[in-house]
Amino acid sequence: MSTVRVSRVSPAARLVAFVRPRGLTTGRAVATWATLLATTAIALFPMYWLFVNALTPITATPPLTPILWPAWKLDNIIRLLTTSKHYTQWVSNSLVVALGATLWHAVFDTLAGYAFAKRRFPGRDAIFATLVATLMVPIHVTFIPLYLINRELGLIDSLWAVLMPATSNVFGIFLMRQFIQTLPGELEDAARIDGCSELGVVRHVIVPLSQPAIASLAIFTFVRNWNDFLWPLIAVNRPQMFTLTVGVASLQGEFMTDWGIIFAGAAVASLPITAFFLLFQRYFLDGLRLGALK
Repeated sequence: MSTVRVSRVSPAARLVAFVRPRGLTTGRAVATWATLLATTAIALFPMYWLFVNALTPITATPPLTPILWPAWKLDNIIRLLTTSKHYTQWVSNSLVVALGATLWHAVFDTLAGYAFAKRRFPGRDAIFATLVATLMVPIHVTFIPLYLINRELGLIDSLWAVLMPATSNVFGIFLMRQFIQTLPGELEDAARIDGCSELGVVRHVIVPLSQPAIASLAIFTFVRNWNDFLWPLIAVNRPQMFTLTVGVASLQGEFMTDWGIIFAGAAVASLPITAFFLLFQRYFLDGLRLGALK
């Protein structure tokens, strides 16, 4: 009876294979890693500098020499929470807008993408082309009509005035339609033979297979609405109704600015985005890889 030997790769060999992939010389590997590390450092330095200043007591005038190591003190954050009485309300408002828009787009854009990708109805291609054409219209030219519509509906100075326009972006429909179009139709036919309705096909076939695309859409939508500044600045006036970006900007004084509070507010505002990306990063990266292959 013959035995099969399974060769085990040592951790050191795995590390060498990771650092220097096959077909890459040592010099090219060093140059590649140096470029990647330098690019990563340049990309992450602004975020690092933001948290360093947030954790270092700073008042009106920031030091001329950049601070590269934090003092690990929470003075700025404590002053932010005690001075800005609406800060927690700003965080809550931003979460309501960002999560509400994300949930809407995840559900509606998946259904619309399925309809445009798999169903046949009169004018399908013309309607889809019209929707895609709206992506070429700059969002800023729609602010005056949006403001007039919200004023007539009595929504100005409320979260509805910020949330309702956030649900009208059609990029998610385009993204989901392009992804669902690549799914094999045989799976839908098998589900219908088993007795599934159209909603059952979407729930049991389309949604499980489209999780990477839905996660990518959720990240894009959440980040876009969390960082949105100009339209919330126009749509709301009362401080307690500000979103976080508008609220942090309002902390800047006319004659003097407490930069410590500004840094602390911006640092805390970046935490939900980071947590949201870390939560969905596996699906997001899967979506990027699937999109590249297809």
